[in-house]
Amino acid sequence: MKKINIGIVGAAGYTGGELIRVLIHHPQAEIVFMHSQSNAGKKVYEVHTDLMGETDLHFTHEESPYDEIDVLFLCLGHGESKKFLESNPIPEKLRVIDLAQDHRLLNHGHPPQIHGKEVIYGLPELNREKIRHAKYIANPGCFATGIQLGILPLARAGLLGEVYSTGITGSTGAGQGLSPTTHFSWRANNIQAYKSLTHQHIKEIYRSLRQLQPSFPATPADEKPGGSCLNFVPWRGDFTRGIFTSTQLHCSLAQNTLNSMYEDFYRDHPFTMLSEEPMSLKQVVNTNKCAIQLEKVGSKLVIHSAIDNLLKGASGQAVQNMNLMFGLDEKMGLRLKANYF
Repeated sequence: MKKINIGIVGAAGYTGGELIRVLIHHPQAEIVFMHSQSNAGKKVYEVHTDLMGETDLHFTHEESPYDEIDVLFLCLGHGESKKFLESNPIPEKLRVIDLAQDHRLLNHGHPPQIHGKEVIYGLPELNREKIRHAKYIANPGCFATGIQLGILPLARAGLLGEVYSTGITGSTGAGQGLSPTTHFSWRANNIQAYKSLTHQHIKEIYRSLRQLQPSFPATPADEKPGGSCLNFVPWRGDFTRGIFTSTQLHCSLAQNTLNSMYEDFYRDHPFTMLSEEPMSLKQVVNTNKCAIQLEKVGSKLVIHSAIDNLLKGASGQAVQNMNLMFGLDEKMGLRLKANYF
């Protein structure tokens, strides 16, 4: 089988580096170029130093050979993907997977488009068949991935009312550029809530939940008192990678019924799994897995979900989407083991 030729824009950042680490060992992938404005001319392992001996490719900034690739990954900062596509016309035949948030949300009620074609929201557990036939993918946000996978089965059953979620993320979730709240001396022995009830991923979660539960509001602005809604408070944590979320709501179903519901929903999705034992972040870090645990106390249900923000929350999920788009085994190149110790 012919290999998939790949270009990566924004390859020097955290998600770009993680994408390289996965793709250089993917049996059907061939990286043709890695684009970086700030590191053009440098060897890849001079920036991603753990890749010494893994690749001799250099970062480039000159005109990229788009005609030579099959898929382009955009690993740019939020708001930069659309600017890049506007200033760098790409062939219509080229498939694009955007890891930024630029194409995730509806535009005046309509799906976003590239070259007049719909950009599909790339959460495989929700849109796998659409992804198989898509040319353009908007890769989900990391918090959005963890929260959605925790409650999609409930949305399909129409069981979402008022939902409360908290989640803690590692420092890599803020990107590679330093700021006061990403510097190690601030993060060490510290924790902070931020963007309470206003995090940018909330809107894309609403879009997905409404897809399965039409009674759910289209946006937070459409919430009604006493109706369905999502209240999300994210935290910055004292660790480098991973996201652990806990979501709470009222639910009258018994624990065994809920377990069966989740197992049925994710039966054919290889990376999302239900744990009947208390789970931890280390079980998923460095993997493309999402682990879910349900706890029922009286009429209240707590759903814990854990992912690696750079893999299932970004680059791993992007490769999962690529596999689906090109008719490959969904798990190809993603059989990764957690570093438990």
